[in-house]
Amino acid sequence: MATQAVKTVTVRIEGRVQGVYYRAWAEQTARRLDLDGWVRNRRDGTVEAVFSGLPSQVDTMLRRCAGGPPDARVTNVVVTDEGGAPPSGFQVLPTH
Repeated sequence: MATQAVKTVTVRIEGRVQGVYYRAWAEQTARRLDLDGWVRNRRDGTVEAVFSGLPSQVDTMLRRCAGGPPDARVTNVVVTDEGGAPPSGFQVLPTH
Protein backbone atom coordinates (compact mmCIF):
# COMPACT_ATOMS: atom_id res chain seq x y z
CA MET A 1 0.00 0.00 0.00
CA ALA A 2 1.45 3.38 -0.98
CA THR A 3 1.83 6.05 1.67
CA GLN A 4 -0.12 9.24 1.18
CA ALA A 5 1.72 12.46 0.44
CA VAL A 6 1.96 15.11 3.13
CA LYS A 7 0.32 18.49 2.54
CA THR A 8 1.76 21.57 4.26
CA VAL A 9 0.08 24.98 4.16
CA THR A 10 0.67 28.35 5.79
CA VAL A 11 -2.54 30.26 6.47
CA ARG A 12 -3.63 33.66 7.76
CA ILE A 13 -6.94 33.82 9.60
CA GLU A 14 -8.60 37.25 9.61
CA GLY A 15 -11.43 38.73 11.65
CA ARG A 16 -12.03 38.73 15.39
CA VAL A 17 -9.51 35.99 16.11
CA GLN A 18 -7.35 37.34 18.95
CA GLY A 19 -8.47 37.24 22.57
CA VAL A 20 -11.13 34.63 21.77
CA TYR A 21 -9.21 31.38 22.50
CA TYR A 22 -8.40 30.90 18.79
CA ARG A 23 -4.79 29.72 19.20
CA ALA A 24 -5.67 27.17 21.89
CA TRP A 25 -8.64 25.99 19.83
CA ALA A 26 -6.43 25.63 16.74
CA GLU A 27 -3.82 23.68 18.68
CA GLN A 28 -6.41 21.29 20.12
CA THR A 29 -8.16 20.84 16.78
CA ALA A 30 -4.88 20.25 14.90
CA ARG A 31 -3.74 17.69 17.47
CA ARG A 32 -7.08 15.85 17.20
CA LEU A 33 -6.58 15.72 13.43
CA ASP A 34 -3.00 14.44 13.95
CA LEU A 35 -1.47 17.46 12.22
CA ASP A 36 1.98 18.94 12.72
CA GLY A 37 2.63 22.68 12.65
CA TRP A 38 2.23 25.80 14.72
CA VAL A 39 -0.07 28.75 15.38
CA ARG A 40 0.62 32.31 16.55
CA ASN A 41 -0.95 35.75 16.83
CA ARG A 42 0.38 38.45 14.54
CA ARG A 43 0.74 42.08 15.51
CA ASP A 44 -1.70 43.06 12.73
CA GLY A 45 -4.54 41.29 14.56
CA THR A 46 -4.59 38.14 12.44
CA VAL A 47 -3.62 34.60 13.39
CA GLU A 48 -1.00 32.74 11.33
CA ALA A 49 -0.62 28.97 11.27
CA VAL A 50 1.13 26.11 9.53
CA PHE A 51 -0.73 22.82 9.18
CA SER A 52 0.95 19.69 7.87
CA GLY A 53 -0.37 16.16 7.47
CA LEU A 54 -2.56 14.02 5.28
CA PRO A 55 -4.22 16.20 2.62
CA SER A 56 -7.73 15.26 3.76
CA GLN A 57 -6.93 16.20 7.37
CA VAL A 58 -5.34 19.53 6.34
CA ASP A 59 -8.43 20.31 4.24
CA THR A 60 -10.66 19.48 7.23
CA MET A 61 -8.60 21.84 9.41
CA LEU A 62 -8.90 24.64 6.86
CA ARG A 63 -12.70 24.23 6.81
CA ARG A 64 -12.81 24.28 10.62
CA CYS A 65 -10.62 27.41 10.74
CA ALA A 66 -13.36 29.28 8.90
CA GLY A 67 -15.55 28.84 11.98
CA GLY A 68 -13.06 28.71 14.81
CA PRO A 69 -14.05 28.73 18.48
CA PRO A 70 -17.48 30.08 19.54
CA ASP A 71 -16.38 33.69 20.26
CA ALA A 72 -14.34 34.09 17.06
CA ARG A 73 -15.74 35.90 14.02
CA VAL A 74 -13.64 34.73 11.10
CA THR A 75 -13.93 36.86 7.97
CA ASN A 76 -11.30 35.15 5.81
CA VAL A 77 -8.90 32.19 5.76
CA VAL A 78 -6.09 32.78 3.25
CA VAL A 79 -3.57 30.12 2.23
CA THR A 80 -0.41 32.20 1.88
CA ASP A 81 1.97 29.35 1.05
CA GLU A 82 1.77 25.68 0.21
CA GLY A 83 4.61 23.21 0.50
CA GLY A 84 7.82 23.27 2.46
CA ALA A 85 9.24 20.97 5.07
CA PRO A 86 6.61 19.75 7.51
CA PRO A 87 7.36 20.63 11.13
CA SER A 88 7.24 17.96 13.83
CA GLY A 89 4.53 18.19 16.46
CA PHE A 90 2.18 21.12 17.01
CA GLN A 91 2.84 24.19 19.12
CA VAL A 92 1.69 27.70 19.94
CA LEU A 93 4.41 30.25 19.12
CA PRO A 94 4.89 33.76 20.49
CA THR A 95 3.29 36.71 18.70
CA HIS A 96 5.18 37.75 15.59
